[in-house]
Amino acid sequence: MDHTPLWISLKVAGCATVFTFFLGLFAARLVTGMKKGKGLLDGLFSLPMVLPPTVVGFFLLVLFGRNAAPGKFLERFGWSFLFTWQGAVLAAVAVSFPLMYRASRGALEQVEVSLLHAARTLGMSETEIFWRVQVPAARPGILAGTILSFARAMGEFGATIMVAGNIPGRTQTMSVAVYTAMQSGNRALAYRWAAVILAVSFLSVFLMNLALKPKKHDASKEEVR
Repeated sequence: MDHTPLWISLKVAGCATVFTFFLGLFAARLVTGMKKGKGLLDGLFSLPMVLPPTVVGFFLLVLFGRNAAPGKFLERFGWSFLFTWQGAVLAAVAVSFPLMYRASRGALEQVEVSLLHAARTLGMSETEIFWRVQVPAARPGILAGTILSFARAMGEFGATIMVAGNIPGRTQTMSVAVYTAMQSGNRALAYRWAAVILAVSFLSVFLMNLALKPKKHDASKEEVR
């Protein structure tokens, strides 16, 4: 079995997770700090989670195509997202972003307001408060969102095949490899790739549960109280 789709999937998912981590975290920070228009922006950020992946891929294809402004701008520098592994990263970021955003937002909203007030009285800036108080306090939820985003990026198919295509050795991820194997009648190969994706997904959920599991000393403190 050619292991190239595995390495492409790992590369794409790894890069996508890095982008999704920062984009989702800052989007969560933006929304939690808003007083007006929060619902509208939350709906916009969550939209890729409820749209079919092929529709997300279609919009990306239109946005970064040769006839759109972003596509024309990139073309001036001889660069394009379409039918490249970078396009697969773009598709993975688009579909995994809502998971990171919603997990981070939920975690940030659970941080006690008294901690933020105390940090402000100490003269800390809002940026310092975010990185030194909010993020550490919300770490389990943020970590869980990161793991889920990685798993979602690893298994992305619809948006990937729309934007990056199915080019063996370049853009063929494991999910696309399953589709290709089934199309060619090679069910044994499809089962193998499906098993790998299943194992990665199960491991991701297991790690997420570990990240969310309360520490023993925290539980003992609660019992004492």
